[in-house]
Amino acid sequence: MTFLAARARLIVPFLIVVFLTAGLAAAQEVPPEPEATLVEAGDIPTLLDSRVTTTQDRARLVLDLTGTTEFGVHTLADPMRVVVELRAQSEDDATPTAPSGEGLVSGYSKGPAGTDRVRVELALAAPVQVQQSYILEAFEDQPARLVIDLVPDSEANFLANVQRPDAETTVSTAELATPETAPGETTTAASDVRPLIVIDPGHGGVDGGARASNGLEEKNIVLAFALKLQSLLVETGQFDVALTRDTDVFLTLSERVSLARQNRADLFISLHADSFDQPDVRGASIYTRGDLATSEIDRVLAENENRADLIAGFNPPEEAAAVSALLDLMSRTTRRQSYLAGQALIDQLEPSVQLRRFPLRQADFFVLNSPDVPSVLIELGFLSNADDTENLTTDAWLDRVAAALARGIAVYVDGQS
Repeated sequence: MTFLAARARLIVPFLIVVFLTAGLAAAQEVPPEPEATLVEAGDIPTLLDSRVTTTQDRARLVLDLTGTTEFGVHTLADPMRVVVELRAQSEDDATPTAPSGEGLVSGYSKGPAGTDRVRVELALAAPVQVQQSYILEAFEDQPARLVIDLVPDSEANFLANVQRPDAETTVSTAELATPETAPGETTTAASDVRPLIVIDPGHGGVDGGARASNGLEEKNIVLAFALKLQSLLVETGQFDVALTRDTDVFLTLSERVSLARQNRADLFISLHADSFDQPDVRGASIYTRGDLATSEIDRVLAENENRADLIAGFNPPEEAAAVSALLDLMSRTTRRQSYLAGQALIDQLEPSVQLRRFPLRQADFFVLNSPDVPSVLIELGFLSNADDTENLTTDAWLDRVAAALARGIAVYVDGQS
């Protein structure tokens, strides 16, 4: 019996869950993720801005560009550093710059490395490996971006992968075609046992959820997005993925939580696209469970979501004694893991799309009350905001968000191994 089949046997009769694995994915048409379009010959993008953030556990380089381009990454020793070369132009000199924060990177510099090359050097305080690197196309008011994430490595492994001293020259055009890390992939080796990710598209059936002024319903938006995210995750071959629903059906809040718990999910992700009475409120955000909401908006959103069962004609799940007992069972480990999952997702969303201020938030959502399954709720945006509504119906934006979340899930899972 496979690991997936063993888990599937645990599903209770009242609920049908849709699983996909890498093997099953071959039987369906999975649309390939759009690739970033490289600049045409002679159309050299310009480096607009650069920034490095660093901690002891992670560092990130972000380069803002006028267009997507080719790039190459390698490491050097004596002293330890990461070198990024890209096909672009910049008038900046190589004056060292301090990163934001303290940790893996102690400083960095950037400057021209020829007529159509820019070289960025990151001075390292400790050995690292490139966890992932990817190009983002320009979207809305955000420029194209090259993002490179670094994580700690052993000194032996770092030295084994450094470029030879006699090869320390400008990277050639052919060498610049470094493939980006695909969504959901990192440099960490995959385990023989794939973690189970349960994706929960909110609402469904008689409960349409929030509604935009043009009649667009939340239940349809989040289901379509859940299928997109599921396909990306399955395509990596690193995860087992289940949906709580793959059609327009209603599930109670308790059924959604029970599904994740009885199948011993490694991560539960509830998807929503809400509305609020202030149309200027917009942007994506991620919630973990908290007794006290981060803001009044968060409290109202949680209360509205927790009434979903009433809307559909079911008794609400908030029976005081049962909820109190459930919360008492919530382990500190589960709370901590939920926070780490939320942070990993935010880290990948941040360079990709507009987020709410302080995007990692807390509220008392019932679906986040599982005592033994790390759980997050993702608000993709607000249907009460015209810009968010347009994004939620734009394939390029949805692809961008799905790819970012797939990377964040991989980062979180890697951190748990």
